[in-house]
Amino acid sequence: MRREDLTDSSCGIAQSLGIVGDWQSLLIVREAAAGVTRFEGFARELGLSRRALTERLGSLVEHGVLEKVPYSSRPPRHDYRLTASGEGLLPVLLALQEWGTRFVMGDGTLSGALGDGDLARVRALEGTRAPDVALTASDGSTVRLVDPDRWTALFFFPGAYAPGTHGYPPHWGEVPGASGCTLECVSYGRRHTALAKAGARVLGVSTQHPEQLAAFAAHADLPYLLASDQDGLAASALRLPVFRAGGADRLKRVTLLVDDEGTVRHVQAPVTDPAQSVDDVLGLMRELDAGERIEGATRPART
Repeated sequence: MRREDLTDSSCGIAQSLGIVGDWQSLLIVREAAAGVTRFEGFARELGLSRRALTERLGSLVEHGVLEKVPYSSRPPRHDYRLTASGEGLLPVLLALQEWGTRFVMGDGTLSGALGDGDLARVRALEGTRAPDVALTASDGSTVRLVDPDRWTALFFFPGAYAPGTHGYPPHWGEVPGASGCTLECVSYGRRHTALAKAGARVLGVSTQHPEQLAAFAAHADLPYLLASDQDGLAASALRLPVFRAGGADRLKRVTLLVDDEGTVRHVQAPVTDPAQSVDDVLGLMRELDAGERIEGATRPART
């Protein structure tokens, strides 16, 4: 489909479909968000013919969704990376994911709990590399999902709001899996010192605006940062499960333990007891820390 084939020139939906209106192009954008950049990588992940993939990559580059970045001149080879325009499509992908999970694979019930498909997808993250995504933190700084100096207890949650602010949508407490964010955030605050001693920083991520996260962090006196994924960068890159409430996509509750090299070493899902889940992460970090100390003590000295 070409944009000139669409007669409704005043409709943004029609014009958008003229560029990314087929499933193959949308899945290319999905893979690019997940960190795939090279032709062979797209071909392997999507199973497209070389001809079809070449055509769609070319079209996405032509329309500014992807950009070609050379990495070899002999022979000429390129990375395909999302542009700002391409990143603007990520909320669309999240909406499609939520709709498919809820209405195609599910019975249409609104839920913040993980379904079977959600669980399979997030558990498959163990052993993979976390994407190099930069988010705006509650203190206004830029924070990344990976810390090269220490492990990261990276927890994704639906939303937490300070009292007296415009926050939770109507009937929030009736949505399965939505409640418990305040308890989870506060529990990480209480265990923050112990987690730091075990070699981990804490980073909480939701799709709320940075200002909302800043208000809640100040209210709860959190000793660690919260980060905003309001543009869906992390959710799209990790293909995290979402649900829609109050006119916004919300992250379902998932916790990843990421090492200092960016590898996801442990996936905690489902998280049905937010307070206990924090103790479980702390217990695992202490086990890993003790194991590394024993290994270091028994390793032969260098000569």
